[in-house]
Amino acid sequence: MTYDFDKPVDRSGSGDFKHAVLQERFGRSDLLPLWVADMDWETPPFVTNALRQRLEHSLYGYTKDPADYWPTVQRWIEDHHQWRVERDWLTYIPGIVKGIGMVINFFLKEDTKVIVQPPIYHPFFLTPQGNKREVVWNPLKEVRDRQGNLLTYEMDFEGLEQICRSVSPSSPSSPSMLSAPSALLILSNPHNPAGIVWDKATLQRLAHIAKEHNILVISDEIHADMALYGHKHIPFASVSDEAAEVSITFGAPTKTFNMAGIVSSWSIIPNPQLRRPFYAWLDANEFSETHLFAPIATIAALQQGEEWRQQMLRYVEGNIDFLIDYCQTHIPQIKPFRPQASFLVWLDCRALGLNHHQLVDFFVNQARLALNDGEMFGPGGEGFMRINVGTQRNVLKEALERIEGVRV
Repeated sequence: MTYDFDKPVDRSGSGDFKHAVLQERFGRSDLLPLWVADMDWETPPFVTNALRQRLEHSLYGYTKDPADYWPTVQRWIEDHHQWRVERDWLTYIPGIVKGIGMVINFFLKEDTKVIVQPPIYHPFFLTPQGNKREVVWNPLKEVRDRQGNLLTYEMDFEGLEQICRSVSPSSPSSPSMLSAPSALLILSNPHNPAGIVWDKATLQRLAHIAKEHNILVISDEIHADMALYGHKHIPFASVSDEAAEVSITFGAPTKTFNMAGIVSSWSIIPNPQLRRPFYAWLDANEFSETHLFAPIATIAALQQGEEWRQQMLRYVEGNIDFLIDYCQTHIPQIKPFRPQASFLVWLDCRALGLNHHQLVDFFVNQARLALNDGEMFGPGGEGFMRINVGTQRNVLKEALERIEGVRV
């Protein structure tokens, strides 16, 4: 089947967050919204059909998870990421950001610090701060070419080692010590907002440092199934025994199959010293109980969605290529960073020579676009914007023409 990603979709009347809070968040409602990380295409028909079939049975009482729910997830992970996940490693969680909050409140003492690597998805530091934990910045390092253009980011391991030495003992940890970790590090894998697919050597080095210093790692892998241009996602916990020992992995099919409103996230914990007490706590509080539609949507997406996923990724790549070519030709002051995963593109706008207030005014009040400004992603985000290219090509073209029409 060929899917039409150019088909316009009218989201009015759906209560979608992307449009509904424009006035509240940006001060005006007449903006083209390319900010919230969901896509402007209809959720795939096989998901909708599965939900519709269930809705035809008009009794929505307590239900048992379908027998093929978790085997379907396990097969998908092994087929796509060559990681064999045991059934008892898996449980449902009611959202990845919620899962981060649960880990913080279950594992961390009040004075335990949370390490994040900005520029980074803002709930990684807002959630710990909201739970009264101190956030420690371990900024990514920019790698530039001879002309000063941003090539990529890499982890600052020397800086991380300094942080770890300040919060943890120097002796290697035992598995049981992670029940009271010296710190928590939240990893974005693939990275949001830059779309980096971290390589195996980087993840192995991170795992070794975490193991050595008794650091618990949450790996948010919600964009795992959206690797682009031949890149391949590597699950953090799969790279070494050390990584499996220190990590909690969160994933979901919801970004890939554009169904974020149907919360269907999972947790994977190989280490029983971490898994058993945490999952027992989730069970006791019924946080691990799925809602009616999560298994249905997940099974449909993962069993029937590969062709849709492949076509969607090729369309996203086409949009990224279009964006980069357009900026090079018409808006050379804006330099898009080509993502290795996801439908989010990190725009380097520093050559515009605008401060934060001026940059936001440029996009919101002059170009009439709603994007995420770089400062919301923490240190290192200054002068950047994040744009969502998971939209129809003509919508993206209109957005770029609006930018081009603004005179700095």
